[in-house]
Amino acid sequence: MTTVIPRTAVKDYGYAIRVSLIAAMGGFLFGMEVAVISGAEKTIQQLWSLSSFWQGFTVASSLIGTVFGSLLAGGPAQRYGRKKVLVVIALMYLLSAVGCALSSAWLLFVLFRFIGGLAVGASSVVGPMYISEISPAKIRGALAGSFQVNIVAGILVAYLANFLLADIGSDAWRYMLGVMAIPAVIFALLVRTIPESPRWLVLNGQDEAAGRIFARTGETDIAGLIREEHALAKQGIKERLFSGKYNKPIFYAMLLAMFNQLSGINAIIYYAPRIFEMAGFNQASAFQQSVYIGAANFLFTLLAMSVIDRFGRKKLLLTGAAGMFIFLALTAVAFNSPGGGGSSVIIYLIGFIACFAFSQGAVIWVFISEIFPNAVRSQGGSLGSFTHWIMAAIISWTFPIIVEGSPNGGFYSFIFYSVMMLISFVFIWRVMPETKGRSLEQIQQDLGIK
Repeated sequence: MTTVIPRTAVKDYGYAIRVSLIAAMGGFLFGMEVAVISGAEKTIQQLWSLSSFWQGFTVASSLIGTVFGSLLAGGPAQRYGRKKVLVVIALMYLLSAVGCALSSAWLLFVLFRFIGGLAVGASSVVGPMYISEISPAKIRGALAGSFQVNIVAGILVAYLANFLLADIGSDAWRYMLGVMAIPAVIFALLVRTIPESPRWLVLNGQDEAAGRIFARTGETDIAGLIREEHALAKQGIKERLFSGKYNKPIFYAMLLAMFNQLSGINAIIYYAPRIFEMAGFNQASAFQQSVYIGAANFLFTLLAMSVIDRFGRKKLLLTGAAGMFIFLALTAVAFNSPGGGGSSVIIYLIGFIACFAFSQGAVIWVFISEIFPNAVRSQGGSLGSFTHWIMAAIISWTFPIIVEGSPNGGFYSFIFYSVMMLISFVFIWRVMPETKGRSLEQIQQDLGIK
């Protein structure tokens, strides 16, 4: 097949940055969808007289959607392209926001939460996949990490919106959930302006179009990139993800995704106001403390993104695991003290959030999007995301059951999360590879995928 390659490739990364940030807006909506329920969940529990079990299910209904979304996204992304799936994701976010805000029945509310979860799950697969495939190796960590920056920005905005809307009346929860429609419309409009992934174009025989996009993103050895992609595609064309050839990246992706949620991060994000009320804060103060959590999450994610391509993925993960172990243990001890720990809880949880954002939060989507070859990247991304969201659903569903079912539920929950972070430190230290500064093709060679 004849390929027309531009004589000179544009070295400026401005175009790659712009389109990556547009794709990363799916992460902003991801973050809002995750956090916005925290301000509404207690009102919803009272409105529909839900037990702790059904309250956990209502909150987790979005996470159940993410499980299916992460499983289903890989196929369409591989067949129809990353861009088209991102457009559909934007429309699903919009439908979920409007539907949740207007729901008059519990089942309808759960349905629209589920649709939002489908969008989150699909976004967690396709967004990082698209960004990693269009980003030059030198800045891929930072650009792929922009998806996580957008997630934490969405979480912060959701907490701020909840805090500002909390006192406007009995329908405040509807406005909290409906405000997400605004960024959903913006995302739906902007995502239509980005190009298709050049690596997907190569995989589908559109080398000339891929070459033009590679040139605009600042790649120099365009002919070499396309040859490597063709070689990898030929090697993987009859391969299945679970053929045995990809056992290493499967193992790394699944373990990292499991530990991400075994930190308890989603329980804290979803139930932040409730946790602070358990610690002795009143409702207004609980909403305010949640904003501090969101701000710490955002600031330390930005810090991690500024150093991820300099220090590497592994050093960030090891530092964060050690810090999370300490702060989660301190939180558990605080909940076991008279009065629920009071102000010490906010200090420890901000410490935990800072460590999480600097490590797991910044690295997970970057790492999973890097370690699978092009031919099975969509399947691998779906597997990592599926594992992540299965664990998130379990943690978020069981949290209210545990804390309402035992006087020391807060202690037991946080001591469990702390132990999991100690185990994760050992896994990262002894097993996990480093991918810093390596092209996607070089990473496959490092993992022994020939």
